Parts: sequence; structure tokens; C-alpha cells
Amino acid sequence: MSTHRTDIRLANEAWESLMTAHARLSGDFAAKPIWGEASMREYDVLYTLVKRGDAMRLCDLQEDVLLSQPALSRMVDRLVSRGLVIRKPNPEDGRAVLIEITAEGIRVQREVGRAHGRDIGQAMRALAPEELRELQRLTQKLVAARTA
Repeated sequence: MSTHRTDIRLANEAWESLMTAHARLSGDFAAKPIWGEASMREYDVLYTLVKRGDAMRLCDLQEDVLLSQPALSRMVDRLVSRGLVIRKPNPEDGRAVLIEITAEGIRVQREVGRAHGRDIGQAMRALAPEELRELQRLTQKLVAARTA
């Protein structure tokens, strides 16, 4: 068997392993009783806005969350109606709208985030600190290769 073929098989097996771990851990996290004020997907949007520290265009927000544009737009509508984010005009582009997290959105993100962070820490105890650093390095390398 050629090296190229082996590499493709190994790449697919590694990808499948990564996706299986993600799906199973995400399912475990979703089953936790911490999602009262925000669903996991809503939390992802709030977290992204807090992490960015800035208002974002919907298309930029979409790059960091796993939702289609229509689904993200509907979610932002719900978050706006609950006072967790606001829409505001983009001063650099009069046709565009920016999404900004509110003080209440930050509060919800922090409250849910503390519990979610503990759950993640618990799940990641399966890996030694050097393995966590290696996992982080490898996933960052994958993302960097995508943008290169």
C-alpha cells in the first residue's frame, strides 16, 4: 500500500476520532443542568462576543460558531429579544449591522461559563497537562493550516 493511501486512511481515522470525542463530550456537557439561562449554542454566541471583546458583524460571528447564517440570525433575534445582545449600525458600513453583547449577556455568559468551565476541566482530567498542551498545539496547527 502506498504511503499516500496510508496517510489518507490515518487522516480520516484521526478526524473520526476527533469528531467522536467532540460529539460525545458535547452530549455530556449538554446533559448538565447548567443551561437554564442560555442553551449551549446561545452560550457559544455569547462566549464568542465576550472573547472578541468587540461588536461583530453577523458574518464574522458565524465564522466562530457552528451555525448556518439563517440559524444564527434567528438566534441573534432571540438573544436581542431577551436583552442579551443588541444590534447597532456599523459606523464603517452603513448597510451592515453589528452584534454587541449587553451587560446582561455578559452576566449570563459568565454565570453559565463558570459552570461549563468546571465541567470541561473535569472531562479534560483524562489528559495529563503535557497532553493538554499537545492537543492545544495540534488543534491550533490545524486551524492555522486552514488559513495559510
